[in-house]
Amino acid sequence: MKTQGLIPTAIALALAGTSAMAQEKVMIGEPSWPGAKIMTNVIGQVIESRLGGEVGYAPGANAVIFAAMDGGRGDIDVHPDVWLPNQASFTDEYVDQKGTVALSAGSYEGRAGFCVPSYMAEKHNIKSVFDLATPEAQALFDSDGDGMGEIWVGASGWASTNVHKVKVRDYGIETFLAPGTEDETVFYARLKDAIAEEKGVVFYCYKPHYVHALYDVTMIEEPPYEAEQYTMVQPDQDADWYNKSSIMTGDIVKTVTVAHSKSLEERNPAAAAFLSAIDMDDATLSQLTYEVVVEGKEISDVVGAWIDANGDTVDSWLGLN
Repeated sequence: MKTQGLIPTAIALALAGTSAMAQEKVMIGEPSWPGAKIMTNVIGQVIESRLGGEVGYAPGANAVIFAAMDGGRGDIDVHPDVWLPNQASFTDEYVDQKGTVALSAGSYEGRAGFCVPSYMAEKHNIKSVFDLATPEAQALFDSDGDGMGEIWVGASGWASTNVHKVKVRDYGIETFLAPGTEDETVFYARLKDAIAEEKGVVFYCYKPHYVHALYDVTMIEEPPYEAEQYTMVQPDQDADWYNKSSIMTGDIVKTVTVAHSKSLEERNPAAAAFLSAIDMDDATLSQLTYEVVVEGKEISDVVGAWIDANGDTVDSWLGLN
């Protein structure tokens, strides 16, 4: 968890002022992915339960949410889960150029790569992507006995799947492990069986994600990100994308933060102060995602229980400790 430059005095003043002025309703954008939905609910419940404010939820894509925050009319005031540099085109325009949107001081890290069950890392010393490019790995990860190992690189149609197909080729892994792209549900059923029997399995993974709460898995090492060693062309950019791509390093570590319309500083200063200070960490978000996605609990119940159990953390967001 990273928190930079919280401003308790400013938050305390904003909180004190809320009793003397009406708080305008805060509309929170709700992107489609589970982590974003959870962050949406965390923000909404804190505003309602701790600031005494009113919130609404507005499903929408990144472009819609940022444009609404830029408008400053209250259509959508908050983007709960801004991934950088993925969404840098939006922050470049609305945060850096126009100055109509602000980002929270706190953030969590987002990472993508390959995972193995921790027993594979510990018992068979599978610690690096280059440990997958060996005859030993070919035997360890051969689940169907055809003499070739397998590695799941993601579901067909995901942009990340294309990235990891290129990685498997350029790291030399595909000589020993064939990349698979079955549906996520199909793969996770296979993963469950493999882990139950302590068999070899290696797969595309990212943080935060419920798999890190569901199983004891290890994200294996890749060379640190270097821009000059990372060229990715997607199919919608060029039909010959696979041959024109080249990746010999890991993905850049993502910074995930919360954005809000700067108009909130006038329309609801307490909410704006809170949104400037909110923080989260990937382990917590992975656990909450697990409870919602895997255990099937209601988001509002999971988030409410977490807020009740983590009052000190929420107080820190509000500048109260």
